[in-house]
Amino acid sequence: MNESSRDEPGFGDISASSSPADHSTASLPLSGHPVSADAETLGASDAKGGPTATSKSANSTVASSAATGSTSEPGWERAVLEKLAFASLNEQRAARRWKIANRMIFLFLFLLMLWLLFRPSHPGTATPQKHTAVVSIRGEISSDSEAGADLVLAAAREAFENTEAQAVVLLIDSPGGSPVQAGIINDEIRRLKTLHKKPVYAVVEESCASAAYYIAVSADRIFVDKASIVGSIGVLMDGFGFTGLMDKLGVERRLMTAGENKGFLDPFSPQTASQREYAQAMLNQIHQQFIAVVKAGRGKRLQETPDIFSGLFWTGEQAVQMGLADQLGSLGYVAREVVQAEALVDYTRTPNVAERLAKRFGAAVGAGAVRALQLQPALR
Repeated sequence: MNESSRDEPGFGDISASSSPADHSTASLPLSGHPVSADAETLGASDAKGGPTATSKSANSTVASSAATGSTSEPGWERAVLEKLAFASLNEQRAARRWKIANRMIFLFLFLLMLWLLFRPSHPGTATPQKHTAVVSIRGEISSDSEAGADLVLAAAREAFENTEAQAVVLLIDSPGGSPVQAGIINDEIRRLKTLHKKPVYAVVEESCASAAYYIAVSADRIFVDKASIVGSIGVLMDGFGFTGLMDKLGVERRLMTAGENKGFLDPFSPQTASQREYAQAMLNQIHQQFIAVVKAGRGKRLQETPDIFSGLFWTGEQAVQMGLADQLGSLGYVAREVVQAEALVDYTRTPNVAERLAKRFGAAVGAGAVRALQLQPALR
């Protein structure tokens, strides 16, 4: 009886040692809903290892689905999966759009930075109307400044070559500087105005002294303000001597040279009479060059006095009386009344950011090299 009852269909699938999870799984077909493969897997793992949090959660989900299955439409699982897939796809598209947008913004900023670094160092000069070209000379005149020959002459050449420019105005506000740079600019301005048959005017703002006046006399006429500082036609060479201080401190200068004048103008060595005479002769020669350039530029307009080439400077009003300048006038006055082309176009060139960085980097490298050489016995 017991053996036949165990062999009868429907009773052999459920044994007395079945776990609660087995009863739960076996009872699911009685509710009329199919059992999923995940549920069967969870049931199998539960039978082996006992009930777990995962199997309980899965069974709870299946039970909830079974409870609501009667009100759900057929194929709801497919609809949910499609919604999840479309949501994931939209999210990927949005992320891709943001990535493209970020790259475009980065590219724009990179191109803008390149433009700022390497843009032309002067404003555009293309203009359809007649105008007065302006080239500014400001600050100390030296090879590494904005008033150096390279930048000034590059702007001047462009101004002379533009057929719409009726005249070139040198707008000067400088205390002077290198006679070499001033001489280069003076010679080239005179050549350009002869080549292009175009008038050149110098307009002085605050000061036009020494090397700046050296440049100004290359113009056909010089206009000043009544309070401008003009003149200082002279040459100087300055320095310091520390020999007396070194004697008091008991410091000995050890300088070895090959050539008796190699240590000429060394601030830690005494200056001999012959060296002083040589330096003075050199200054006198450069001074005579300066005087010759002023006389050639001003001609008969110059009212020579014993002090005019002594290195003194004068106000703009005095300069007009002495023939150092022609008349009082500003940039606007010259453009409007003299050139009769009131439109102004600035051709002045300044180093761009890249050039300034390169110059600073070069200076830093040079300073490092100097420091490195100073660690060794100096040979100059």
